[in-house]
Amino acid sequence: MDIQGKALHSKKVRPRQSSLRLPSTDMAEPQARNPLHGITLEAMLNELVAHFGWPELGYQIHIRCFVLDPSVASSLKFLRKTPWAREKVESLYLFMRREQARMAKTPTGTDTPST
Repeated sequence: MDIQGKALHSKKVRPRQSSLRLPSTDMAEPQARNPLHGITLEAMLNELVAHFGWPELGYQIHIRCFVLDPSVASSLKFLRKTPWAREKVESLYLFMRREQARMAKTPTGTDTPST
């Protein structure tokens, strides 16, 4: 109690809110244009390793877990804790997908313009 007789630590009790929330319809719009929506980090990493291989992946993105005794498990552990590394992996993944789409559109043997 203080000098005026009031309690020093009076807590206000807020009514409990329900933890059940309905999905908002505005949340669907931003994800519609996100090319990474629905793709897990593990799926990205597996596709990158299948496309580039560990040595080339370690050359493209300079991360120890890609160079020294690489494994998907150790790489995922590092990438989940390190935002800058995850951004590089996501960026390389998107680049790979764009290149694959571009090559699929190009007729065989004409990937360079002739002069």
